[in-house]
Amino acid sequence: MLFETTPKIPNQFVMQINKFSITIKREDLVHPLVSGNKYRKLKYNLKYALENKAKSIVTFGGAYSNHLAATAAAGAELKIQTHGFVRGEELASKERNPTLSFCEDQGMQLHFISRNAYRLKNKAPQVLRFIEDNPQVYLIPEGGTNELAIQGCKEILKPEDHKFSAICCAVGTGGTFSGLVQSAPKKKLLGFVVAKDPLIEKTIRDFTANHKRWELLYDHDYGGYGAFPSKIITFINDFYEQHQILLDPLYTGKMVFGIFTLIKNKKWHWGKNILVIHTGGIQGIQGVNLRLTQKGRTTIQY
Repeated sequence: MLFETTPKIPNQFVMQINKFSITIKREDLVHPLVSGNKYRKLKYNLKYALENKAKSIVTFGGAYSNHLAATAAAGAELKIQTHGFVRGEELASKERNPTLSFCEDQGMQLHFISRNAYRLKNKAPQVLRFIEDNPQVYLIPEGGTNELAIQGCKEILKPEDHKFSAICCAVGTGGTFSGLVQSAPKKKLLGFVVAKDPLIEKTIRDFTANHKRWELLYDHDYGGYGAFPSKIITFINDFYEQHQILLDPLYTGKMVFGIFTLIKNKKWHWGKNILVIHTGGIQGIQGVNLRLTQKGRTTIQY
């Protein structure tokens, strides 16, 4: 059954660039559908839900959410109903994109709500009514970040990973990064923020107490979640051709491009032995390619 055993995740040496060694922890290989950090975040949340006889899972996400897709797939495998409250009520009448189509194929029931309501999350009127009508639900926050998620993310790093001088991770809601900080408080942790959010730093501080050896880098989002500059797409394609590692364009792709750029510009000052956490998110490529095709742009090749 899902989550009973976690496969050993390899560290794959990639290359040396200007005498800096880059290794990638292949968390993208942890599960074919519940990939990367989403597997880690859902592990203890879904175990808790099942142990407490929850009849359904409720969570939140945007139209291209890796978290929604992973929750839907996990729910299907564990045979528990999932519900996703999706940002954007106008999407209800539109053709489903690949992510939302996948969620429905996995049995997730989608509920489209306005952007104003979405900001309220579990306090939105539609959500409150749903919970009132379905009392045995288990709520998982947007992106999956809570204490149980961080417990799972603490399992990403292994004892042999402490040899690296710096550990890098893309940061969305801050949950995965918080787990890494908790598991390696004496290592230098670098978080590449992919969407500027003033609450991210507070979230990490709330979960990591007095751990000091971490830093957030804000100059590598390249326009945020919905932006995919041509240089990022070209980099992802070249990287895959050279190393047979597929990077996602929302998180890991932007982070690795940022690392390479810092090294080439002689602005990297966090040691020469670098470990990069690949947090998965590959499912999102199909949707990104659809948007790129509609704009007549080069797509991600794999």
